[in-house]
Amino acid sequence: MSQSAQIISALKSGRTITPIEALNEFGCFRLSARVYDLKEMGWPIHCDNREVESGKYVGHYSLDMNKEEWPE
Repeated sequence: MSQSAQIISALKSGRTITPIEALNEFGCFRLSARVYDLKEMGWPIHCDNREVESGKYVGHYSLDMNKEEWPE
């Protein structure tokens, strides 16, 4: 299964994914690039940048769970 397929499968289950989770679980070094590809396919993925303890911001990616918005 491709990284994009693994990522969309996880997002479809209602999960939120960060870049470090994508690296650890799917071996994906460039989550934002895979999200870009999925968005180009019509998937309504959103990014919420959240501040972490170090003061830096990390993207948390999620999928709009309104299945009417999902591509066929």
